[in-house]
Amino acid sequence: MRRRGWTVVAGAVLAALLVFLIGQAPVKYVILGPGPTFDTLGSYDKKQVIQVTGTSTSTSKGQLRMVTVNVTDDIDLLSAIKAWFDPQEKVVPRELVYPPDQSNEQVEQENKEAFQESQSSAETAALRELGYPVQVTVKEVVADGASAGKLAAGDVITTVDGQQVTSTQKLQELVRAKPVGTELTVVRKRGDATETVKITTKAGEDGTPRIGVSAENKQPHPFDITYHLENVGGPSAGLMFALGTIDTLNTEDLTGGKVIAGTGTIDDEGTVGVIGGIAQKLVGAKDDGATFFLTPAGNCDEAEANAVDGLKLVKVKTLDGALQALSDIRAGNPTPSC
Repeated sequence: MRRRGWTVVAGAVLAALLVFLIGQAPVKYVILGPGPTFDTLGSYDKKQVIQVTGTSTSTSKGQLRMVTVNVTDDIDLLSAIKAWFDPQEKVVPRELVYPPDQSNEQVEQENKEAFQESQSSAETAALRELGYPVQVTVKEVVADGASAGKLAAGDVITTVDGQQVTSTQKLQELVRAKPVGTELTVVRKRGDATETVKITTKAGEDGTPRIGVSAENKQPHPFDITYHLENVGGPSAGLMFALGTIDTLNTEDLTGGKVIAGTGTIDDEGTVGVIGGIAQKLVGAKDDGATFFLTPAGNCDEAEANAVDGLKLVKVKTLDGALQALSDIRAGNPTPSC
């Protein structure tokens, strides 16, 4: 009996050791969890998140909070199992976040660049709402391109085939809307003179129609806007940066004194796009006191499936739509819902 007892004990110890070692084994997954949220109308690291100099600004009683997702890498099996049963977390294959052909540093750099691009597009869309139209200005003309001798650096392109060119994005859409070899009617402004020119598109290296110019958005305005937020990546804060910029420069309090969170990419035309990690972002928003959540229309199904009690989902497709939703919230009117 004594010999058998020691055998049982030794077997139990070895089994426990084996389970422990298996549990400590690394797995090729990451854990997505609720990340911190940031009030775009508030401060971060003793600086205003949206800092405007050169003009007067306003303050709001409420908050416009952008949301984030926390990614935990280098996890073991036990951590993955624990997170699997946690309703606030999600376990996904590591390659969905960190592609195997890219290093962690490369992914982080791309996310950082996407974050900066989202701020640029947010500023463009917000300034248009505030009455500062975009001037799509030619930077360079390809020597043997379709526009050689017809456009020059400094020209402002105002219309293509009668349609307003409201951003470089819009210019690209209008040029690519018709087959290669199409003659486009382009109105340009050079100095004080406005002239119409005919430009026949040529195929680019990828086969798409091109007019052979590089252009940039210019929005003359008598003040400077700087965004201060560190250690955040990705494009999903674009909508909330745009709304925060408008609120800061507008005398009207867009929040109505409420804590409103939201997410969504934004382009120069003010279109709100889908994002990832909506389930975790909803939890983070609720934890930080939000009662309304501006949700990209393309994320509505997933958001509704992961709805959080006390957090109303408000469906938005554009910056204009988001502004109207905020107006409805202030007035106590029904809002578009997921």
